[in-house]
Amino acid sequence: MTFTKWDHRFMEMTDTIAGWASCYQENRKMGAVIVRDKRILTTGYNGAPQGVKPCVERGECMRRKMNIPSGTRAEVCYAVHAEQNALIQAARLGVSVFGATMYVTYSPCIICARLLINAGIVRVIYRYDYPDDFSKEILKEAGVELIRFDPQA
Repeated sequence: MTFTKWDHRFMEMTDTIAGWASCYQENRKMGAVIVRDKRILTTGYNGAPQGVKPCVERGECMRRKMNIPSGTRAEVCYAVHAEQNALIQAARLGVSVFGATMYVTYSPCIICARLLINAGIVRVIYRYDYPDDFSKEILKEAGVELIRFDPQA
């Protein structure tokens, strides 16, 4: 697949937004951008809910402390995922994401995949694979296009 200059720009934005994440683990900072017609609708990054102390302030990752493997038990974490926060911002602002594309750092987990499907996201472009094959299966079954971004393409 050939990516447009816009795809490159929006993927660069996910990196910038991921820098705002309050996750303790550097390799788990995620960013998401929801786009339609080359316009940014909302953004999101992973971090604790409002009023809850994030892991970075706690000085440890609860998942790492409990030896929870990546790709499992997503509910055991203080952070709201980047995709979820982007959808929440759209809801709070009254912005429809129906028919939009989400650019995101990692492929979505199953929890986020189900939310993206029901929100009407039609395409997800991601940079890195997240170890959750079920999410990829359900996105495919729902007709959501899932594309791994290749900066060389």
